[in-house]
Amino acid sequence: MARRVRKAVLPVAGLGTRIQPAAKVTQKNLLNVFDRPMLAHVVAEGRAAGIEHFVIVLGRGHGAIEDYFDHAFELEAGLETKGKTEVLEAVRADLLEPGQMSFVRQMAPLGLGHAVWCAREIIGDEPFAVMLPDMLMDATPGGLSQAVAAHEATGGANVVVVEPAPPGEAHKYGIVALGETFAGFDGRLKAMTGMVEKPPPGTEPSNLFISGRYVLGPGVFEALSAHATGAGGEIQLTDAMLKRLASEPYFALEYDGVTYDCGDPIGLLRANVAFALRSPTAANQARAAVEAVLGRA
Repeated sequence: MARRVRKAVLPVAGLGTRIQPAAKVTQKNLLNVFDRPMLAHVVAEGRAAGIEHFVIVLGRGHGAIEDYFDHAFELEAGLETKGKTEVLEAVRADLLEPGQMSFVRQMAPLGLGHAVWCAREIIGDEPFAVMLPDMLMDATPGGLSQAVAAHEATGGANVVVVEPAPPGEAHKYGIVALGETFAGFDGRLKAMTGMVEKPPPGTEPSNLFISGRYVLGPGVFEALSAHATGAGGEIQLTDAMLKRLASEPYFALEYDGVTYDCGDPIGLLRANVAFALRSPTAANQARAAVEAVLGRA
């Protein structure tokens, strides 16, 4: 039986280069997507998937992330005094129980693989999830829940969430090579035989790119410990996964949902509109607002 996935690593140390100057003073992952920071949406997705402990890998100057997931006593007391119960509940909604969140410093921007490696002592010898917070997934059940289900169905195999690249743009992404189809999951779960980072146009082994959710075994830390650099001179998680591919089963899950790349201004805009339109309390107002703006365009 597969060990339960209880922990998740969320790397947030990046500079948000593509979305500057919006992230100049507000850390990219604290930028709002409709009613709360994008990072809060991702943590909620993890909680829905059964994650009990989140390891947030921070960079220098990212203390506001720690503050967001802590009590704001003056704010809460003021809201309580004024009887603003609904706002108070919203402020407290994203708080976890004590001990359910750890913060680790990535002391240099050495790549995604290095960020994951920084969490190794907290993860230990358990399977764990990796969630890229700027890739916001709109799905029911959530993207990570689907990946965890695939992990359990395969007896504890590594699972990488993938989705089709935009037509003609597969060469811009990390693309997976596929083998046999796993029974169930409507044919969306296939064995992985390889991964290629930004393959030259026309050489792509598939049109499916790695889209920001992983369930991995602790063996990947062994490969990451070599600190070998890859594309961009950084320690790449995909390189470590490739090293493990010969000795561990990997599966690619084409998940059922829509991903918004919130590290890109247009992707962030799309996410804001999509999450507003599916709000249980504000969808009608949001639709009217969007239609009014389009009517003036």
